[in-house]
Amino acid sequence: MMGEQALQDSLHRQALEIRQRAYVPYSHFAVGAAVEATSGKIFSGCNVENASYGLTVCAERIAIFSAVAAGETRLLRLAVVADSPEPVAPCGACRQVMAEFGVKQIFMYNTAGQCKMVELSDLLPYAFGPQQMKGAAASE
Repeated sequence: MMGEQALQDSLHRQALEIRQRAYVPYSHFAVGAAVEATSGKIFSGCNVENASYGLTVCAERIAIFSAVAAGETRLLRLAVVADSPEPVAPCGACRQVMAEFGVKQIFMYNTAGQCKMVELSDLLPYAFGPQQMKGAAASE
C-alpha cells in the first residue's frame, strides 16, 4: 500500500498531467484534478468549457464522474491544481458533489507547487445530503 505522502504526490502529479488536456478556449484557466477511490484507484479530469458557459464542467466533477462511471462511488481524497497565485479551491458545485461521494480531504495546489490541505467539512460545513431528505416521501 502506498504511503500518505506518496499518495498525495501521485494525486498531484496526475492532476498536473491531466491539466494539460483542459479545453479552455474562453477563460484560458486550465484546471486538473485527481480523486482516489476507496479501492485505491485514481481517476483524473480536466475542465471542459463550452461557448454556452453554463455547460462548462469543472475538473473535479469530471474526475469524480469518471470514478463513478468506472463503478467507484466511495471516494476518499482529491487533488486540484491550477495556475493561480494561491492554491486553487473547488467551486461550490464541486464541493457538493464531493460530499455526495464521501471525499474527505482536498489537496489544493497552484502550478508553483504550493499546497494547502483542507477537510471538505471546512469548505462545506452544511452539506446537503440524504439525511435532509428523510421523511420527504412520507409528508407528500
